[in-house]
Amino acid sequence: MNRLLTLALLLSVAVVSGCAAGNHPESRPYTAEETHQLALEDLNRRGLSYDDYQSRKAQLMAQPQLQQAHEFDTRGEFNAEVSTPSKARQG
Repeated sequence: MNRLLTLALLLSVAVVSGCAAGNHPESRPYTAEETHQLALEDLNRRGLSYDDYQSRKAQLMAQPQLQQAHEFDTRGEFNAEVSTPSKARQG
């Protein structure tokens, strides 16, 4: 009886943990273009009057859509406290 109870408990834990693993949202952040597209889709669903819709859409379209992504350089890690003295500071 004890083995049957242990097996049932183990099986239920395995099923519940398997179900929880499949419900994760996307693990990557949205790009600027995707965020802009989501904002436009949200605006379409709001049910605003034509004038309000057009003014808010103009605001969204006027914002810069794609900002430059920060790229890493080839130097690797760099300590912000370490600075290279300029020639003007050398005395």
